[in-house]
Amino acid sequence: MKEVKEQLDIINRGAVEIITPEDLQAKLLLGRPLRVKWGADPSAPDIHLGHAVVLNKLRQFQELGHKVVFVIGDFTALIGDPSGKSETRKMLSREVIEQNAKTYQEQVFKILDRNMTEVVYNSEWLEKMGLADVFQLSSQYTVARMLERKDFKERFKSQSDISVLEFLYPLLQGYDSVHLQADIEVGGTDQKFNLLMGRTLQQRYGQKPQAVVTLPLLEGTDGAQKMSKSLGNYIGVTEPLNEIYGKIMSISDKLMLRYFELLTNYSLNEIKKMHPKEAKMQLARHLVAQFYDEAKAAEAEKGFDAVFKNKGLPEKIMLFPVKAPRMGIVDLLVETKLAASKMEAKRLIGQNGVRIDDAIVSSDKEIIDLGIEKIVKVGKRKFLRVIGR
Repeated sequence: MKEVKEQLDIINRGAVEIITPEDLQAKLLLGRPLRVKWGADPSAPDIHLGHAVVLNKLRQFQELGHKVVFVIGDFTALIGDPSGKSETRKMLSREVIEQNAKTYQEQVFKILDRNMTEVVYNSEWLEKMGLADVFQLSSQYTVARMLERKDFKERFKSQSDISVLEFLYPLLQGYDSVHLQADIEVGGTDQKFNLLMGRTLQQRYGQKPQAVVTLPLLEGTDGAQKMSKSLGNYIGVTEPLNEIYGKIMSISDKLMLRYFELLTNYSLNEIKKMHPKEAKMQLARHLVAQFYDEAKAAEAEKGFDAVFKNKGLPEKIMLFPVKAPRMGIVDLLVETKLAASKMEAKRLIGQNGVRIDDAIVSSDKEIIDLGIEKIVKVGKRKFLRVIGR
C-alpha cells in the first residue's frame, strides 16, 4: 500500500469535503485494507457520468489496496431516497428494483474492479429487523434534528407532506454502515445528511465512526445544470460509443478539465499543456475505452474524424427496415428510436435538427417516401439508413 500522504493526495483530488480529515488519516494509518462503502438504490435502470464520479473515486480506493463494499439498496429503494425531493416518492415494485439492480451491476463493473468489490443487498439484514429493532433504531435520532435537513425543512415550511416512512430512510441507510462496519463512505454532496447519519449511528452502536468523502455533482454537457437524464444533458455509460465520443468532443474546454479531474487519474498539469482539442480527444478515447475497449475507442475516433474532420458520413451506418413504404417524419423518428417521443421529434424538427439525404426537414407534417433507401440524420451524431419493406 502507498504511503499515507500519497493516499491522502489521491483521495482528496476532486473531493468537496472530508469528514473528518483526522478520522480518515487515522484509518489509513492502520495499514490494513479499509472497507469503503458505497450505497446505491436501484431506482432507475441506467447510470451516467454523474454516477461515474463516485465510481472513479472508489476505483482509486481499490488501486490503493482498499475494498469497496457496494450496497445495493433493494430494501431502501422500496421507500425511496427523499434527498432533494419536494414530495413523497411512490414506492417501487420489487420486480422493477430487481431488474434495475441487475443492470446496475453490469454497468458499475465497467469502472470498478470486480475482484476488489464486495456486493451486498441491504434486504439481507433490514428485512430481518423486528418492530423492536426498528423502535430502537428510531430512538437514536430526533424529529427536530431530522427537520434540520434542507429538503424536509422546506417541505415542512410549505406544509407539503412528509411521511414517517421517509424519516426512516436515512436511519436505515445509516444502519447499513453499522451492519457492515464501514471504515469510509463515499457519496455525492446531495447525500451528506445520509452519510453523516452513518457516522452518528456507528457511534451510538459503539463503533468507530466512518470517515466520509463527499464529491461534487457533475455538470451535464450544457456546462450549467447537474447531469440528468430528464434534462437531456447526460452521457450514459451504455450509450453507443459514437454518442459518448461525440458528446465529449462537444463540451466546453472548461468543462473538459473538470471531467478530467473527476473522471480520470490524468495529471491536470499535463492536460493543461495540451491543445484543448487534443486533450478532449484523449478524454473521449479514455471514456470510450473504459466503457467498451481500446479497439472501440479507436473506431469511435475514426468515425468522428470521418464526420467532422472530413465532413463526410460514418463508414458504417446501420440499416433499419420499416414496415411501411411511406411514413410521416414524426412517426419515422419514433419508430427508428432516433427520437424518444413524438414531442421530442417535433422539437428536433423545429430546431432544424433533422435531415433526410442531407436536406433539412422543415415541417413535422412531411411524409417520407421509403421506397428508396434514405439516410436520416438527427443532430450531429445520429445516422440511420432507412428503407420501407
